[in-house]
Amino acid sequence: MTRTQRSSYSGKMAEAVANVARRINATVEEGKDSLDLSNCKLISFPEGVFKVLRSVSGNIQFITLADNEMKAISSKFFSTFTQLRELDLRGNVLTKLPDAVGEMEHLTSINLANNSFSDFPDKLTEIASLERIDLEGNSITEIPLEKLSAMPALKWLNVKSNPLDSNTQAALQSPHKFEILSTTGS
Repeated sequence: MTRTQRSSYSGKMAEAVANVARRINATVEEGKDSLDLSNCKLISFPEGVFKVLRSVSGNIQFITLADNEMKAISSKFFSTFTQLRELDLRGNVLTKLPDAVGEMEHLTSINLANNSFSDFPDKLTEIASLERIDLEGNSITEIPLEKLSAMPALKWLNVKSNPLDSNTQAALQSPHKFEILSTTGS
């Protein structure tokens, strides 16, 4: 990297950090119930944010971390934002979720589209309040349909653009109590 490239890179990073700080401060100052950190070039949820949001974490019901470069999300995220109703993590490079996601008592919608999941995040089936799961554009081959069918609130599942195996595709053809969006070969 040349000095100019390094300077440009650190300038972009500083800009990204400032952008994140601005958005977090707005959430705290305005007492918002949502936090939008989409398109912030994040590779993980910033540790410092937990401290800043401690006073309002109980109010936050909607978090968007879409279109970042996140490879993982920590258990601390889920134990901090216990009142979360909607979580948008689409457009990252996540491959799994921590077990703590199964303890989210209020979560109704999770968007994990366009990530790098190769296995269905099983812990989602433990969330009784979950109504919508979006897993479009991942690398998932099998779906735990029995566990999903046992979920009391599930209304909608999107598994389009996943390389689902033939058994899963066949199982998706039969009627279910929730709507399933899938791309099946014709």
